[in-house]
Amino acid sequence: MENVTPTHPGQDPELHRQVEEALDTIRPYLMADGGSVRVADITEDLVVELELMGACGTCPMSTMTLRAGIEQALKRSIPQITRVEAINATPY
Repeated sequence: MENVTPTHPGQDPELHRQVEEALDTIRPYLMADGGSVRVADITEDLVVELELMGACGTCPMSTMTLRAGIEQALKRSIPQITRVEAINATPY
């Protein structure tokens, strides 16, 4: 098996593991309200792109949850993350 070097920092498997671990700490709160999130991508400039699922995809408070909850939890655990974006957020 050959080692494949990630072409950019967002493709680092260790970074993906850390992001999933951080999200696992807040998923129970999202699930309690009928929602969840899935990592769609981590970009070259370390923006975590999330797909909002279930109730989170249609909730008018999802932008606030994304910024005040999810983004802050990720940045606290992984300081190199620059931003968190929802790829399917509905603007209100």
